[in-house]
Amino acid sequence: MSGKKKWLASDGISMNNKTFPIVPDGFLFIIPLAVLGILCVFLEVRWAGVLFLALTLFVMWFFRNPHRVTPEDGKAIISPADGRIIKIEEVEEKEMLNEKVRKVSIFMSVFNVHVNRAPCSGNIEEISYSKGKFFAANLDKASEFNERNSVLIKMADGGQIRTTQIAGIVARRIVCWTKKGMQIQKGERFGLIKFGSRLEVFMPLDTTISVKVGDRVRAGETRIGYLI
Repeated sequence: MSGKKKWLASDGISMNNKTFPIVPDGFLFIIPLAVLGILCVFLEVRWAGVLFLALTLFVMWFFRNPHRVTPEDGKAIISPADGRIIKIEEVEEKEMLNEKVRKVSIFMSVFNVHVNRAPCSGNIEEISYSKGKFFAANLDKASEFNERNSVLIKMADGGQIRTTQIAGIVARRIVCWTKKGMQIQKGERFGLIKFGSRLEVFMPLDTTISVKVGDRVRAGETRIGYLI
């Protein structure tokens, strides 16, 4: 991973096997907003107090961390994100896999759960972070030019799946809790992107895609493809 760790909250925080209903990273926003809200109410600036407390509730909701039941089907590739399928295509992947693959792109709006989950089980072979722009995440150019973080998972049969977290026009921080060499289980939490973004999954070319453009998917639950 690149040395630019100020962009990746990967030190000291792991959501693996945690069931706390709010992602710990969210408290960096929740606590200051709540304090400001209470202070404004105490000082009788009630309109500001109501505003800050409403923002506190919204941020708590944004960083929600719901329980998910991941299908046990070993051949299924699971969505790493909540959101909407915006593109399915065959591409020449040149960053990690160096081969033609199937790519599924998922757009996460500010209203979606933003905890990201592993699409398959395996070993973390590589993590690659790249600085970039902050175009709207639903645009095709966001895939190439936006700030992003890619996680490559090597499965037990030797197959590899790449998942890329892409920052959007509102999202300004990518969070990744995994490290190279770690074992990860399908559906396990591996990171999040704060405030709207995009996830892309690169799968072997012979993968059977089980979703279509426009479908809504849920991280850790929705099957997006099947391995041959």
